[in-house]
Amino acid sequence: MAKTITTRYDIAEHLRTPEEMAAYLEACLEEAHGDAAFIAKALGDIARAKGMSQVARDAGLSRESLYKALSGERSPSFDTILRVISALGLKLHAEAVHADNIAAQHVA
Repeated sequence: MAKTITTRYDIAEHLRTPEEMAAYLEACLEEAHGDAAFIAKALGDIARAKGMSQVARDAGLSRESLYKALSGERSPSFDTILRVISALGLKLHAEAVHADNIAAQHVA
């Protein structure tokens, strides 16, 4: 029987355009259900795709602190999130959520 060889999947290798990065972040925001560390990890994936050193410079952070903030093991400050999103060339937006959707999110 032949051995199956697997390799680790790295989403950062597949985020090539700003549109793909934005779509990935949007999907993660929908799936996060308020988990800030999950969003931080998604931003880390995008930062790795774009180049962590450049993102750190553009965000005004050290590379090491950026890795820690976006590791998914902690919830970085909102200031850090905003700086990283700006450095990635992305922006957040808000939209109204109807009461039925809010109730469904709390049940999930």
